[in-house]
Amino acid sequence: MFLAETAEKTSTFAPFDIFMLLFTIIIAIGLVRLLLQRPRKNMFAIGFAVVALVIFLVADAKMISGW
Repeated sequence: MFLAETAEKTSTFAPFDIFMLLFTIIIAIGLVRLLLQRPRKNMFAIGFAVVALVIFLVADAKMISGW
């Protein structure tokens, strides 16, 4: 009986999960580009990107653990 209950579990994968991963990659690319600017660095944009990246990485980790 216990084996039958565990076999019935389904994945929580949704098509939106792909967009979440893509947005995380885009934010990471944007952060790298902000950090590589030479003459003047926009510290507000860097801070905003870091906070957004951390939030998206935590959301992605939670999302992937549910698969």
